[in-house]
This record gives sequence, C-alpha cells and structure tokens, in this order.
Amino acid sequence: MRVRIAYGRAGLELHLKGDVTVLEQPDAPAIADPPAAIRQALRNPIASQPLRELVRAQDRVAIVFSDITRPMPTQLVLPVLLQELSHVREDNILLINALGTHRPNTAEELELMLGPDVCRRCRIVQHDALDELNLVSVGHSARGYPLLVNRLFVQADCRILTGLVEPHFFAGYSGGAKSVLPGIAGMRTILHNHDYEMLSHPKATWLEAEGNPVYEEIELAGTLTAPHFVLNVALNRDKQLSSVFAGSLLPAHAAARDFVRSHSQVLVEEPFDIVITSNGGYPLDLNLYQCVKGMSAAARIVRPGGAIIVAGECWDGLPEHSRYASLLRAAQSPADLLERIKSFPEPERDQWQAQLQAQVQLRADVYVFSRGLTEKQMREALLNPCQDIEQLVSRLVRQKGPRVGVLPQGPFTVPTLA
Repeated sequence: MRVRIAYGRAGLELHLKGDVTVLEQPDAPAIADPPAAIRQALRNPIASQPLRELVRAQDRVAIVFSDITRPMPTQLVLPVLLQELSHVREDNILLINALGTHRPNTAEELELMLGPDVCRRCRIVQHDALDELNLVSVGHSARGYPLLVNRLFVQADCRILTGLVEPHFFAGYSGGAKSVLPGIAGMRTILHNHDYEMLSHPKATWLEAEGNPVYEEIELAGTLTAPHFVLNVALNRDKQLSSVFAGSLLPAHAAARDFVRSHSQVLVEEPFDIVITSNGGYPLDLNLYQCVKGMSAAARIVRPGGAIIVAGECWDGLPEHSRYASLLRAAQSPADLLERIKSFPEPERDQWQAQLQAQVQLRADVYVFSRGLTEKQMREALLNPCQDIEQLVSRLVRQKGPRVGVLPQGPFTVPTLA
C-alpha cells in the first residue's frame, strides 16, 4: 500500500506491506471564496453585533494573532478584518503576536504570516511572557494563582482574538481563549496552567472541554479579559479554509469545536501493534518539541508495549535553546524524566512537553524519522532514531505484531478507541 503522509512542505511517500489501516476522516471541503466567507462571518457573527458596528472610530483596537508554529492563515484573515475596521485610524490598531512561551518571530516570519502590506501599515508587538511590567492580573484561577495577561490587550477599548481551532493534546482544542492563555499570558500563569498536576488529569486530553481543568482555566482567563470579538477558522488537510466562526467568544468557539470534532475524530475498534504518524507537516513539524503532539495522537491507539514512529522535518531542531531539550538530556529514561518533573517544587518552562513525551514512552517504544535531527540529538532526547520507515516497519512487525495504523495528518486526526 502506498501512503502519503504530511512531512515538511513536500510530504513523504511510504510503501507499506501487510495489515495496514490508514486513519483519516473524509476531508472538509475548501471554501470557494475565503475573503467573502470571512467578511460574511464578520458581518453576521454568532451572538454578537457585526464587528464594524461594535467598534467606534475613536477606539484603540488590539488584535491578537498566532505565531509561526501554527498554520493559521493570518495573511488571508487579517486583511479582511482590517477592511471591516477601515473607519478606525490605523495608528489606533495594535497587532499582538501570541507567542506564549515560544521565541519571538523574525521580521521575515512576520511578513510571511501577515503579508508585507500589513507589516508596513500596522504596529506589531511580540508578546513577552517574562516582561512583568507589561502584564496585569485579570483575576485568579480556581487554585488561587493570578491570571496575568498582556497589559496592552487589557487596556485596549476593543479586544479581538483570532486563531485556528484544531484538536489539542491537553487543552482539548486550540483557538478561542487559548489566544489569551497561553498566547498572551504571563510565564507564571502558563507554567501553573501546564503543570504536572493539571496534565496528569484524565480529562486533559484531545477533544475534551467540559471537565478538562486545563481548558476550563484557559476559558476563565479568556473571559476575564472580556474580549469583544473572536474570529476563529478551521482548515482542511490541505490547510485550506474550511469554515469560519466569528462573534462572542464562548458561543463562537463552541460552534467551532463541534465542527472540528466532526471532521477530526476517527473511531478505532482495537489498538494497533505499530502506529506511524506525521506531525501534520509544515509548520507544525518545525521541531521535536511540537512533534510530541503526533506522538500523543498515536499513543491513543497503540497497544501497551507497541511501537510509534513519528515523522517530522524538525528544521528548527529540538529546539536547542529550549528547556525541553535540557530536561530530556538530564534524564536517564522516560520514567526518570517523569519523576524529576513530578518532584519540581515549582513548575518549569517546557516541562509539559517533556512530561507528555515521557507518558507516551511509558506506553510504547517511540522512533523518530527526521532529516533535521542527528541520531545523537534523538538519543539524547531519549528517543530511537529511524533512518528508513519502511525497513523499520518490516522489522517491528516481526517483533511487535502485524497490525499497523497510519495517521497521515498526525495530530489533525484524533483516533479514539470505540
């Protein structure tokens, strides 16, 4: 069987023999006229006035947009949104890059995401989660710690969130209030939201919102910033616009979640011996840190003691500058890594990705195919290098068993045991 999986920009074709099952939902059709669909959503929003009527000419407007790690089509969405705000002075519009704990984006990346015209016309701020002077508390979590968010966003007269709604491995879904937490939240708030206790909760997983403590805290932070409007989109497997959801934060995001669930969840009768997964291709497979999402999706349907093979380009490395990389290198094994994280007196940056990777590895052996990583880097990350997926599958079939599942779109498909 020939199977094409998402990998970087070009994809990867595999020739697999034997008992192979490809797991994909029927793809959502692309919207024929994306600008028209976006404009229609902005003018006929869910539980809200049309955007243009909501914003006064003299208002200071803050718009949050996603960073380079997300395939959000901001260069498509933002010009239409700005057209609806044409009655507002351009120097009253601020664009805030929702970096969370990620690195700042380069000038070239900003142009790629926003387009040169928007970059030239609008003031852009890259959120810094460590800049305590530019953070303000909007309230407290159920566990009592402050919910710190970007001061410029909170102080704006009109606050707008934009983002992509897709399945998320511990927050349930992206988009919606996730643009606030972790997008423009303070480091201390993010660390507590992503700490060991929160991520160990059984509901902190794919496609779970109600009862998921991570999601519920994210939603609380989002509502406390009182955003006036949200513009969320969904994409199909070719990363084409498939639906637009605009309006009031909670009902608009609820509608987006329903759509995404119906186009991403695949029921599986029994676990597989081996699961091959991508990490969704560019830009999500830019580094190993992000590829934990593909591992996590595969872990849902691999049998205990089975094997997972994840293919990710990882042109950005681990990345080397991350705490994730140093946490992995300091540990002797996945079990040791988990114990170290559990013992931290205070949560540390990137520990969530290391924790979830360790949890996957305690269930199954994990192999990584990547042209962007060396074998040394993979082994230091406690993972098994793979030079040839087809040869590795042939060997693993003899060791683990014959049933092979394939997730060509990686974490954009959520396999679920029936």
